[in-house]
Amino acid sequence: MMLQISDAGRVRTLTLNRPEALNAFNEELYGATAAALRDAAGDPDVAVVVLTGAGRAFSAGNDLKEMQARIADSSLSSEGSEFSTMISALTDLPKPLICAVNGVGVGIGTTILGYADLVFMSCTARLKCPFTNLGVAPEAASSYLLPRLIGRQNAAWLLMSSEWIDASEAQRMGIAWKVCEPDELMPEALKHAEILATKSIPSLVAVKQTMVAPYRAGISAATERESRHFAELLGASANEAALAEFTGQEEV
Repeated sequence: MMLQISDAGRVRTLTLNRPEALNAFNEELYGATAAALRDAAGDPDVAVVVLTGAGRAFSAGNDLKEMQARIADSSLSSEGSEFSTMISALTDLPKPLICAVNGVGVGIGTTILGYADLVFMSCTARLKCPFTNLGVAPEAASSYLLPRLIGRQNAAWLLMSSEWIDASEAQRMGIAWKVCEPDELMPEALKHAEILATKSIPSLVAVKQTMVAPYRAGISAATERESRHFAELLGASANEAALAEFTGQEEV
């Protein structure tokens, strides 16, 4: 099962479960995650959602092999992607979302944190947005959310440089709320989730909605801009060369 779902009290934990692919998102995982977020949103017994990864990665981002296949097969590329379905589910999630970053977070494994209400990171975890290395545009409304979360210059470096940042730098920037020892990550994240889960769900929803409402139009507009630029750059020479290099390294 690509996504493990477990409940403890009023806390629902979603665990990305493609450890052999470092929890990279393919279409199936995007769809499963979107469905699980929608289910949690509508379940009256769920107060808080925790998202983490199995194995040594949080998520290695988009499955580049599948991306390359979609570029090569025009019938697939014209179908649309479950990626947008997951982003809509994240945007619409009315309940608190806690991300427990247990290992590397690349691409969407970093930009998804813009939708979290609280982010816990293992001290051994690292983040990277490799968009410029891949010759593509940002995604997940990160061009809008990250400058507001961490400031324009921090966001510019993260989105433009394709360089790693470690957990302490992520906390300094404001992406991570707390940094924990690896074996303390889930206990800490769940402890805080359980505190929130003791509260009135309608009250939690009201707090989140009033905080998120001013950003919804910006997220929608940014998503449209990013999608347009992404479509223009996907399969262009820089992206094609980057994917070919990635595939060649995988085959060695």
